[in-house]
Amino acid sequence: MTPLFYLIITALFLAALLAAIAIWAPRIPRVRAAALAVTALLIPVGYFQTIELLSRPKPMSFEWFQRDVALAQVLGASFDEGRAIYLWLRVEHEIEPRYYVLPWRQEAAQKLEDLIDNAIRQNSTVVLKNPFFRKSLDEMGDLNAHIVPPKLPPRKNPPIPPQIFNPRVQGI
Repeated sequence: MTPLFYLIITALFLAALLAAIAIWAPRIPRVRAAALAVTALLIPVGYFQTIELLSRPKPMSFEWFQRDVALAQVLGASFDEGRAIYLWLRVEHEIEPRYYVLPWRQEAAQKLEDLIDNAIRQNSTVVLKNPFFRKSLDEMGDLNAHIVPPKLPPRKNPPIPPQIFNPRVQGI
């Protein structure tokens, strides 16, 4: 078990204890002081839990706020064989990248690794379509990833031929 699990359990226990104390608080001033002390302990535990969560990857199935995103650009991938696939994704219409984890699937890892290698050779980008689809990876079967070639630079319009005034023609 990770320390994060113990921090979450501690925060839940302190919140439950605070709720129980708050029920009985109107009776004795010492109970009110105990509620204040438990609340004072709950704040740093919640803070350290949040700080710990910031450096951990989020499972893609836990993404609720970005659930309807159509595209996500793969910025990087790391493979922990037999355990997990870690992805750095830039979600559509967002600047900052996000860190996600997928359960290990040999086919998905191989496909993603091949796509990344091909994209590097072609100077392209790997994109996931509907990365946070509601179905799990087992139900979906595979990652919906593909390579997007780089945008072509704008081309210059051909030069306009010079117009020479002809006095014999009516009009300009």
